[in-house]
Amino acid sequence: MGIIGWLVVGLIAGFVARGLVRGPDPMGLMGTLVLGGVGSLVGGFLGNLIFNFDFDIEPAGMIGSVIGAVVALLAYRRYQQRSVTGGRAMARG
Repeated sequence: MGIIGWLVVGLIAGFVARGLVRGPDPMGLMGTLVLGGVGSLVGGFLGNLIFNFDFDIEPAGMIGSVIGAVVALLAYRRYQQRSVTGGRAMARG
């Protein structure tokens, strides 16, 4: 699959992941594209880890990309939540 195909799969996976995980996501088109691309890599890694026990990082199919994008989105939100909470706690102390 060419680069355009990977971009389309990443964009679709990012949109689906953002639809499955409710909440505010102030990211635009490029953020959604990056989310889907990262999700594809995470999905490929998890698929290889679970099914083949190889530690390669490679792109996954559409379902793996969506699952990886959901995992990446939840991790991103967790990171954002900690950085906002940590910054406020330090300002008070």
